[in-house]
Amino acid sequence: MYNIHMQNFYDKIDEIILKDNRYKTDAYEFVMRALWFTQAKLKKQGHISGRELAHGIKDFILEQYGPMAKAVLGHWGIKGTEDFGEIVFNMVEKGLLNKTEEDKKSDFKGIYDFDEAFDIFKNNSFEKLGAGQKRQAWNQKPKFSAPKLTKAFPKNPGNKNLN
Repeated sequence: MYNIHMQNFYDKIDEIILKDNRYKTDAYEFVMRALWFTQAKLKKQGHISGRELAHGIKDFILEQYGPMAKAVLGHWGIKGTEDFGEIVFNMVEKGLLNKTEEDKKSDFKGIYDFDEAFDIFKNNSFEKLGAGQKRQAWNQKPKFSAPKLTKAFPKNPGNKNLN
């Protein structure tokens, strides 16, 4: 178990962004939180694959932002699952995450199509909702109650590996 101290985390993310400014700071924080979410969901404290993480990110962003998920990801600079790999490996390079010898950026490539995964009209999930549920979906607030980031991140349920 470990704590990532907020200032240390953001200092490292600032270093990443100076070198690679494709993604906003929020994208890095979200991917870290999505990693923990995915580990908890899969009941794994060890390694998770790029595919598992990409699907966990999809579940987490939909839970947090509902119909706005794709727009939020786009705002952060994320346009496809390969961007998750870029973010993860940027964090690996700065020591915020670890990887196994088998892990590679290409593990994240083309796992799902963003239009299909995040378009609630295309995948008919919106059509299955009743009128009241549709109003609620449009007005929903994120379900995840993130702790305030004033001192440190919460303890990771696993370890700091991509796992």
